[in-house]
Amino acid sequence: MCLEKELIEYIAKSIVDDPSTISVQVVDEGASTILELTVGSDEIGKVIGKGGRIARAIRTVLHASTASSGKRTILEILDR
Repeated sequence: MCLEKELIEYIAKSIVDDPSTISVQVVDEGASTILELTVGSDEIGKVIGKGGRIARAIRTVLHASTASSGKRTILEILDR
């Protein structure tokens, strides 16, 4: 699951102005894995995007990268 964490960190840090506000925690819950993306409160809009488009795109890339593993991966975006 380390690769998915790195993928989400890379994408999020590329989007925001201050990459130091980004952190990702991995929570394993049996058949699914939750990636908790924590973003600074002034950067949250850039990660979510207008109408949630960017967040949806990040989730799509995440699901595509984990499709072969058969494990469900969930991305939660939290603000600091």
